[in-house]
This record gives sequence, C-alpha cells and structure tokens, in this order.
Amino acid sequence: MQFINLQKQYQLLKNEIDQAVFSVMGKTQFILGEEVFKFEEELKKYTQAPYVVTCANGTDALILALKSIGIGTGDEVITPAFGFIAAAEAISHVGAKVVFCDIDIKSYNIDIANLENKITKKTKAIIPISLFGLVPNINKINQIAQTVGAVVIEDAAQSMGASFEEKKSGNLSQVATTSFFPTKPLGCFGDGGAIFTQDEEIYHRLKKLRSHGQEKKYEHLEVGFNSRLDTLQASILLVKLKYLDFEIKERIKRAHFYYEQLTNIDDFKLPILSQHCVYAQFSVRSKKRDQMIAFLKDRNIPTFIHYPRPLHLQPCFKNLGHREGDFPQSEKAAQEIFSLPFCPYLSKEDQELVIRNIEDFYHETALYHSVL
Repeated sequence: MQFINLQKQYQLLKNEIDQAVFSVMGKTQFILGEEVFKFEEELKKYTQAPYVVTCANGTDALILALKSIGIGTGDEVITPAFGFIAAAEAISHVGAKVVFCDIDIKSYNIDIANLENKITKKTKAIIPISLFGLVPNINKINQIAQTVGAVVIEDAAQSMGASFEEKKSGNLSQVATTSFFPTKPLGCFGDGGAIFTQDEEIYHRLKKLRSHGQEKKYEHLEVGFNSRLDTLQASILLVKLKYLDFEIKERIKRAHFYYEQLTNIDDFKLPILSQHCVYAQFSVRSKKRDQMIAFLKDRNIPTFIHYPRPLHLQPCFKNLGHREGDFPQSEKAAQEIFSLPFCPYLSKEDQELVIRNIEDFYHETALYHSVL
C-alpha cells in the first residue's frame, strides 16, 4: 500500500500528460512558454481571482507575496505555530519578525481569539494557513487585519479547490499563495507555485519580482528573483486542473468513509468533516500515536506525521525566545497527530484494511490492559 498513490493518477492521465509534455519539448519554449500564461488564465477562471502569477515553488510564492506588499525589517507578520515551516521561513527571509499564534485544536487552523491578542501597531501582514485543505474563518481574519491596515496572505498550499462561503481558496483575501508540490491536491511533477491577488498594482510588481525585477529583458527596475514556473510543469498542471474537482469529490468520499468507520473510538480524534475541505491529508490524533504507528508499520500500512514539532520550538527560531507551553494547542497537535494513507485513488480494499488494523490496535491494547 502506498501512502499517496501518484502512480495511479499518472497512469489514468498518462496519454494527456505525455502529449502535453512532448508538445512543450517540440516547441522548446521551456521558460515562460505559452503554457505558463495559459495556466495562469485557467487558474484565474477556476478561483475567480482577478490576478494570478506563477512561480518556482510555494515558498517562493510566500516570499514574493511579502515582498510585493513591502514587508521588511521592523514589520511583524503573524502566522500559526503549527504547520509547515514555509510561511515562517518566508517572513524571516524578508527581514520581518515572525509572530507565532496558537491554533484551534479541532480545525488545526489559526485560533481567532489568540490572533486578536497578537495584533500590534507593527503588524503588517497575517498569514493564515488553510491547513490540511480546510480554510479558516477568513472573513473574520480579514476584519481583524483591517483594524491595523494589515494585509492577509492566505497560505493555500494545501487547499486548492477548497472554498469558504462559496468563494474559492486563493480568492478569499487580498493576496494568497499556493504550492504545486507533487502531493498537493493540485500537484505537478516537481516544484511549482502561484500567487493570487485582488490588487492590480501588486500583480504588476509580482510579475517583475519573479523575473529578476524586469519588465523587459535586461532592464531591471528593482532587485528581483529568478522564480518562474517551468513550462513543462505548467503543461502538466493544465491537464491535472481539468480533473481537480473530480479528485476533490473522491477525496471527500474517502474522508467520509474513514469518518463513518472510525468515529466511535474515543481516543481517535478525527478531522472536521466538511464538503468545503479538500483533505490534502487525512490527519488524525491519538494519545497512543507512536504505538499505533509502529503497529501499522508491522502490517505494512504507511503513515506520516504532519507535523512532529511546532514551529516555535524549531531550533532555527530559538532566537524568538519561545518555550514549551507557550502555544499549548500547537504542541498538543504535534504530540498526537499523524496522517493515514489517503488520496483520490485509494482503493476501498486498502481503506478497509487501514480501518480494520486501527480497530485491531485498540482491541489488542484493551485486551493487554485488561490482563494487567
């Protein structure tokens, strides 16, 4: 059993993907070829975001987004203490101060009450993460940001295709970013990213920033970056975008099946069930996580921990002076969370096998303790 079956997806789309890739190779327009601009247009249609700029990866997307709105030294940017490092990393790269915020343990998204307590006059941006494919209360976050004139940058790396109040992730705040890492809901065959914005001025600056600060060749208006989506990757993403909504429906089906079968185990904490979530992962919590992972591994069932250490306790952020206990919900999540095998093409037989072995684990654990 595979944790994520990318091979199955490729085999189903092979003819279209191969044809798209060979078309680019035949034209040899590998950098900013026509497929890149076509993909940007298709992303605009899909998300209804007014402007889209693609780039080399999701982390660059966050750095470019922050640079495009003028974030730098002396500014504070708030982001959750639980999740992948990219947002906090990007804040550090532009010279701003990372201000961590705790999460809501049920959704794993930013805790709104804690966010309000973190706002200061120096807050210039907020980066909420739509973690595991579930969008937070973005309207409330936008309202909080407006009180100090901060910009909200939705980190939609795991939520492409998700929605909040009938609007797509990527078009819920002034700026948003995403990643096309292969295991994302919309993934390419390498690295890739995009920035979405509702602001035309930010859009034009992003276009310059991603390509060495130039509007035309060899005329550099500012110091920029070399961060462009490969044309080959854009051609693959054009194919895969057509099937994204189908795959999301399949993800939701499998999430519901896990939920129906595992909801009555007291120790087993399931994610929020929502038709608006794309379930980038199916992440659960257990106080017996490590024992369960070992039990499942012995039965050749793969698992993965997203994420084993909260960001405020990462060695690279020790200069911020945080200690254990500062963000208790983020720490609790990191101690208990792990992800089950999950993708749009997970077979029912494999899913039933995962469920049966989880039930066996709790049955055997209960028997062991009853003997003691």
